[in-house]
Amino acid sequence: MPHLILEDLNFAAAERRLCVAALEQGGNIVSAAQLLGITRHAMKRRIIKLRIAWPRLAPQISAASPSISPSA
Repeated sequence: MPHLILEDLNFAAAERRLCVAALEQGGNIVSAAQLLGITRHAMKRRIIKLRIAWPRLAPQISAASPSISPSA
């Protein structure tokens, strides 16, 4: 896991940054929890407590994709 530099000694902000970094690196809750050395359930509680938006929204499908129109 890459080193994080903290701007201040705010524990809540540091915990949030670590969780977000673990989720981004791990890609899912189980992998993120393993990176942090906690259980999946503990990771899920932190996501809720710290109000981390997860899962991240996938990129939108381009507007060039064909759409199906109803037949009359």
